[in-house]
Order: sequence, then structure tokens, then C-alpha cells
Amino acid sequence: MNDGKASEMSAGARARLIGAGYAAQGLGYAAVVTALPAFKDRQGIDDTFVSAVLLLVVVAAAGGSMLADRIAARWGSRYALASGLFLIGAGLAGTTFWSPNAIFAAIFLAYGVGLGAVDASLSMQGVLVQARLGRSVMSRLFAAYTAAAIAAALLMSGALKTGAGAAVAVGVASVFAVLVGLAGWRLFEPGRTLRSSVAHAESGRSVRPIVIVCGMLIFTAFLVDSAVSTWSSVYLQDSLAAAPAVAPLGYAAYQGAVLVSRLVADHVVPRAGRVLIAVGALIFCGIGCGLVVALPAIGAAVAGFAVAGIGVGVLVPLAFSAAGEAALESSDEVIAKVNLFNYGGALLGAVLLGALSEPIGLQWAFAIPVVAVIATLPLARRVGHLTTREPAVS
Repeated sequence: MNDGKASEMSAGARARLIGAGYAAQGLGYAAVVTALPAFKDRQGIDDTFVSAVLLLVVVAAAGGSMLADRIAARWGSRYALASGLFLIGAGLAGTTFWSPNAIFAAIFLAYGVGLGAVDASLSMQGVLVQARLGRSVMSRLFAAYTAAAIAAALLMSGALKTGAGAAVAVGVASVFAVLVGLAGWRLFEPGRTLRSSVAHAESGRSVRPIVIVCGMLIFTAFLVDSAVSTWSSVYLQDSLAAAPAVAPLGYAAYQGAVLVSRLVADHVVPRAGRVLIAVGALIFCGIGCGLVVALPAIGAAVAGFAVAGIGVGVLVPLAFSAAGEAALESSDEVIAKVNLFNYGGALLGAVLLGALSEPIGLQWAFAIPVVAVIATLPLARRVGHLTTREPAVS
């Protein structure tokens, strides 16, 4: 039986395998976004088509997150995660060769469903293995995603420089996702396989505050993340006249800060407490984006993006950990719902800043994440008091 084999695996080894799942997701996503220029040339598509495809991916990912909840409720989150990794691998493989644009879009649709399923189920798995270990590891799991994303960017750069082509880098990410999915099908955290409909009805009202509080932390974190990831290079090059070789440094500084903060957060959060760290992370996000608004200079912008990265790097795993542990008996369902806020923040960060870039300029558009941070700060103070017995928000 698969459950028997899974039970033989130590929690530490399983945590490493789940970390490989995060790495597979980060490797694949970064490979796709860095391959977009090559895809445009090969497929003969423009920025409008690319934007439409990316929007399709986000919508499909939201559906994939809800699908992961259904699979986790019936069979366990490890099957949701493994299935999502298979879809990611298949989607990545499908992008490595030319196809009619309608099929190309359909491939991205499948990839998006897999991405959403992996998004949600990785956090489900992370919460479960963290509970088994009895110590905080969620930030280091997310660090595996960030490190793999940086590795993918370097891999893509090397593949293009040597003439191997973007398809090679994307193909490596595809194979890795499938291999991790195959291993995880048997060895990911077994989790819970069935959810009582009676318990579900009784807990629906009590988990609402958890979903709202942790969901808004995720929403704000991904709004900042999407704003910086999508527009930092454009802002530096178009608004501040940075050289083409300098423009990517804002994103590089941001990702580097995210990685460092995630490597240390598991040691800091248990000592300082989630409330203090959540408030502090939001303040870092706000100060970072505020620097971009207040000081229109290349050095200040790069520093601002790095400061924002410190906040985002800590806030995302903290919010998922808080949600899962506050509702441990229904953690899969709660995390799937909290994860949906991810896509709202990502869309707002990418679309709203882009829409405001013409009328007011990107410098002032970066005030949008600052406003979101200020609005979310009061909720961060409730992180330390969340339980399934808490009354619903009025």
C-alpha cells in the first residue's frame, strides 16, 4: 500500500521531498516567464497575446487551487500535489515546440491548472510536515522555490548564450517536475483523505476569520510581489533611463532579499512571534515601495525593491503557516481558500500598475502597494489570536 510506504519515510526526509516540490514549481515558473521573448519570436505573437495568455494562466490557476481542495478532501493533498506537478511538467513540455496559437494557449491553460493545484497543495503539505516535525520549516520550503527560480533564470541565460535555446531550459524544468511528482505520488505527506460534511458545515463559519486575515496578508504580499516582478525592470529602464544591463538589477535585488529572508525566518518567527513579524514584514513592504515613490533614482529604487523583498519573503510562508495551524483539522480546505487571495493580489499588482503607468507614471503607481499595506496592517495584529473557535468577523 502507498500509505505504508509513506509512513516509513521520516518527517525530515519528507520535508526535503516537499522542498523539491517547491523547487520544481519555482524552476518551471521562472523558466516559462524568462522564455516569453523566445516564445513570442517562435509563435509570431505580440505583447497583447502574451498578456491574454498570462491572464488565462492566473484564472486557470485559481480553478486549479479549488480543484486541489476537492482532490485533497477525497484522496489526500499528496495526490493533488503530484497530479499538479504532472500537469506542470506536461504543460512545460508542450511549450518547447511550435504549435498553432490556439493550441499554445490551451497548453498554458493546462499549465495554469497545474500551477494552481501545486500552489495550494504545496502549502497543505508544508503545514502537515511542519506539524509532524514540531518546528517551523515553511519559510525554508518557500526558499527552495526562490532559489530554484534564480537557478532557472541562470539556466535560461546559459541556454540562450550557448545557442541551445529556451526549449532546453524549459525541458529541464519539465522533467524535474515530473520526477518529483512520481516520487511524491507515494512519498508526500499522506495528510487527511476524507472530510466530514457535518464537520465541514459546523466549521465553515468558525474558519472565516482565519481565511480573511491570512488571505489578506497573502493578497497584499502577492500584490507587492507582482508589482515588483512585473514592473521593476520596466520602471528602471523606461522611467529612470537605466541601461538595459542595469534594469534587471531591481528584480535581482528583490529576489535575493526574498531568498535571504526565507532562509532566516524559521529561526526568527518562533522567537519574536507571528504578530510582530507579520507587522514588521508589512512595514518592510510599505517602506520598500514607498522608497520607489519618494526617491526617483536608480539606487533608491533598487534598494526599495530589496527592502520590499524582505517583507514578502517572510509574509507569505508566515500567513500559510498561521492559517494551517489555526485550523489544523481542516487545514487543507482553509489553505486552498487562502491561496485564492494570491491570484487577486497578483492580478491587481500587474494589471492596475500597468493601467496607471500612462496617466500617472509607474513611480506613483507604486503607491498602490503602499496603500494595500496600510489597509492590511490592522489585520496583521490578529494573526496571533486565530483559532477555529474564534467568532466570525462581523
